[in-house]
Order: sequence, then C-alpha cells, then structure tokens
Amino acid sequence: MTSWTFIPFIFVLIKGILCGQWSAWMPQNIYALRETCVSIPCKFDYPDDVRPSVVHGVWYFKSPYPKNLPPVVLRTKTNTAHETFQGRTKLLGELHQRNCTIQIDHLTSEVQGKYYFRADLGGYNQYTYSEHSNLGLLDAPSILSPDEMVVGSVAELMCYVPDNCPDMTPLVTWTRTEGLEQHAVYGKLEEDNYLWTTVSILKYIPTSKNNGHVVGCKVSYPNTSLEYEAFTMLDVKYPPKIAEVNSSLETTEGTHLILLCVVESNPVSLVSWMKDGTILKEELSANLTLEFENVTHNYDGLYICIAENIYGKVNRSLGLAVMYAPWKPSVNTSILALEGEPVTILCSTQGNPEPIITIMKEKNLLSTAIYENELILELPEVSHEDDGEYWCVAENQYGKSSSSFNITVEFAPIVVSESKCTSVRETLQCMCEVKSNPEPVIVFELPEKSITINESNREFVYSQRNGYTVSSILTLRGEPSEDILVLCSASNVYGTKVHELPFKDPNNVIWGKVGPVGAVVAFAILIGVAGYMIQTRKKKNENESSSFVQTENPPVMFSTDPEPKEKRDKSEADNRTRDIISGTTEICQV
Repeated sequence: MTSWTFIPFIFVLIKGILCGQWSAWMPQNIYALRETCVSIPCKFDYPDDVRPSVVHGVWYFKSPYPKNLPPVVLRTKTNTAHETFQGRTKLLGELHQRNCTIQIDHLTSEVQGKYYFRADLGGYNQYTYSEHSNLGLLDAPSILSPDEMVVGSVAELMCYVPDNCPDMTPLVTWTRTEGLEQHAVYGKLEEDNYLWTTVSILKYIPTSKNNGHVVGCKVSYPNTSLEYEAFTMLDVKYPPKIAEVNSSLETTEGTHLILLCVVESNPVSLVSWMKDGTILKEELSANLTLEFENVTHNYDGLYICIAENIYGKVNRSLGLAVMYAPWKPSVNTSILALEGEPVTILCSTQGNPEPIITIMKEKNLLSTAIYENELILELPEVSHEDDGEYWCVAENQYGKSSSSFNITVEFAPIVVSESKCTSVRETLQCMCEVKSNPEPVIVFELPEKSITINESNREFVYSQRNGYTVSSILTLRGEPSEDILVLCSASNVYGTKVHELPFKDPNNVIWGKVGPVGAVVAFAILIGVAGYMIQTRKKKNENESSSFVQTENPPVMFSTDPEPKEKRDKSEADNRTRDIISGTTEICQV
C-alpha cells in the first residue's frame, strides 16, 4: 500500500494554507533507499491577480537561482533535464492545479541534495520559491528497539522503511528470529508531515538467552533484485543468575585456594563474597574470585556469593572445610585431692575432622570419646591408686597431639602387707613399708617391753622413700623369740595406722639350735643392750636435726609399764633402762 491515494486530500489542506501569495510547500527532508525511487510532494501558489493561461515549472538541483546555472532536474515546458537526471524524473502533479510533485528514479549518491521549484506563469511572472526539500539516501531500513526489554515482558522491535514512491512497494520480513519465544510479525503504514513509512513490528517475549542475539529486518521489492537488510543486537535486561560457583569443598591448612563466582546478568551486577555477615570482597563484575594464599583453620566456614542489579538479587553458598590435626589438648592443671573426694577431668581440643580423644594412665586406657572435641572423666571417689601422671591424647588422620597432667591424692597411711620381721644370722630385722601422702612418721613399738623406737634412732632404724612409699627397717642383734610382738605405727595429718609385724623365718635354723629358752634369753639381752644404746644416743643427738621423718612419739625408752608416759623425766627413764639391762643380765645368767 502506498500513500498516493491520500495526496488530493493533503493538497486540499495545503491550498488553504498557501492561497493568495507566492509561496510553496514541500517536505524539508525526505529519505529513500538507494537505487529505489522517491516522489517529493509539492504545492505552490501565486497571487490571485495573476491569471496565467498556461502554467509551467522548473525543478532545480542544489541552487534556486537560474543565474548560477544549477542542474535542471525537469523543465516541464520543454520536457528536458540535465544529463544527470535524464530518464530519471517525471512530474506527478498537475501544475494548473498548483501541484508540483515530482518523482525521481534510480536514486544514487549524485542526486542527493536540495531540490527547488520555480513557477513559470508566462512573461515576467516567474518565481523561484525559497522552500526546498533535501533528499537523503539510505543503505538499509531502520530498526527501532524499545527503551527497555525485560525478561518475561512483551517486547516490540520496529523496522521502518520509507514508502514515498508509487512505483515501488516494499516487502518487509524479519530474519534470525530463531529462539525468540512467542514471536509474531505485524505491519502498518504511518504518515508524518505528509511522508509515508511502512512499519513492520516484531513482537516476542524476551529471555535471558536472547540477550546479545542479533535480529535482522530485510526489505525487498517485487520484480527487482533489490534487497536491503538491517541488524540489531537485543539488549535484554534480566536479574542476575549465578552460572558457576565452587561446590562445597575440603582442603588442608597451608594450601592455596581460589573461590570463583561467575554471574550472568544485564546490566552488570554488584558481586560480593561474604562470610559470617562480613563482606570480604565486592566488585561490579561478571565474575569475582576470592583467593587465599595460605589457608588456616580460621577460613573454615560458610561462604556466600551475592549478585544484585536493579532487576533482582541472587545468592549461592558453599561450605569450606579446612582439615587440620588436633590442637594440643587443654586439660585441668595438676589436681590435688583428698582420698574419697570426687574428681572431674576435662580434656578439650579442636581438630577437623573431630578427633578421637583418650585419657590414659601408665598406658592404661581410662576413657575415650570418638569424633568429639571434648572428653570428661569423672572419678566419684578418688583413691591413692588414682595418684599419678595422666595423658590426654587427641588424634585424627592429619596428626596427633597430647598433654599430660597429674593427680596428687593425699591419704592416710597404709601399711603394706609385705611388712614383716625376719631373723638373719643372729640379727632381727623388722621392715615396715608404708604408703601415704603426706609422708608418714613411722615408729616401732615393743609393747611387752614398753620400748618405742623411732626414725631418729639411726643406729637401729634406717628409712628410705620411693614415691609415696616409705620403707623403714629396724635392726637388732640377737636371737628373738618367735612370739615376740613388734608393732609398726605410721601417722600423718589424715590418721594413724598400727600394724603388727609378723615374724617370718622360713629356714628356722638358728631357733632350732638354741631352743626356745635360749632364744628368749638371747632376745632379752638384745633388748637390754638396745635400750641402753638408744638412751645414750638420745643424749648425744637431742639437739641435732635429723634428716629422717620426725615422730610424734618420744625417743626410745624402756619401761615395764604397759604404755610409756610422754612426760616422764630423764632420771626415771635412766633408772628404768638400768633396771631392764640388769634384768636382762639376770636372764642371761640363768
């Protein structure tokens, strides 16, 4: 369809505008596709008092003044034209009806420019109108895209083709429309300032995949080989989507790591990496990397890539697990407890994966926690056997670490069952082995003779300590009776333990030779001598300090009383010792 069926109506309007004066109307600018044709609509007028019998006209190119000898496009009086326009032009309007419309065919670059009309009414009634039309040539149609194409919303592309030549009707098609969802084509004819344009409309629903896609508008003319095509790249706006991001991953301490987040969006999104609500890195970019030179356990956690533009926001998270050997376990400081009290031991560490934690004592496994960062060992009633060094060991496939601690148990004395008296080569040895904490005071007692011997009597008692065990040995010379009663008394702040030391003589050789009476006599002599020497040694050393454990009992005293008195004065002790020694002598004489 062309515009020429509307020309009479147009010029009816123009006539009303131009009547009664030397004036003309034509479009200021007019466009056509190269090698096609164009008609320049034109209307002129002259004063009413001029009444020409015949009306002629001349179209000039580039200049309105004849004296400049501009190229003649068409002279109607002689039907002549400049060689450039010969065979290219024809008058479409009726001059006597003041219609000066002209058609120009085979448009090339040399015919681009300004066109002027001159009316020739005979004699001196000739007039060149200053109004003119500027012809421009196009190499392709024009495609107009909407201001904004948003994903999911209907979009329209418009292809504009000049349609101002009655001899050539354009045929418009769209190319490269593959991938456009629900696309359809519509056509219409538009008029603007008496110029006509064929408009082809391509409707479709954009997707993000269409962004950057090239679509073409193609123009052809029936019965000709002329074709023109224009292209446009679709600018589809859409919210961001994360096309690529690291999946959750595991690594070890000390490694070099890069986290990558690739974002597709239009326009470009603001991309951020976040951890624990803190922005680690942020850029306007299509992709954003987060690089760690030397990974530590502090990098372990959840990372989020966030992308945002004016059309939307999206995020993707990933977990980073940093594997490392357990830390050196944290344990209680060394513990001091009283026997019978409850004790709680806490061993804690940190590792990834969570380690196996064990608490050991002397290679004995006491408690285990599997895949935990904490282990609690509870001893409801601690005993002296729980005293010692403990180890907390944490281990996973990446390494092992341990820490030690001590439990010190304070307890009342315990006399070891191996404590006994033995006779070797006319010597009586009584060993009292005691466990206690704190260290005990050990005293030997012969209750039948009312004799008490403590560790300060170094000629008869020797003591040594090994850990919490104190071994105290009483040595006396002579042949003792098997029914002699020797008591071991051990004391500390938590109590006193009195133990009867059994007499053990496996060979029984000496006692068999001398007989029971001789044994009693010999042992009585031994006791008497011991009493005398002990009393003498006491006088020498009463002002000396002893390296042995001090006793709460008084120094060795010999008495016939069942129990010694602590406040007995020195003279009484001497008299009683002499009596015992004297009595012992009598026994020996018998």
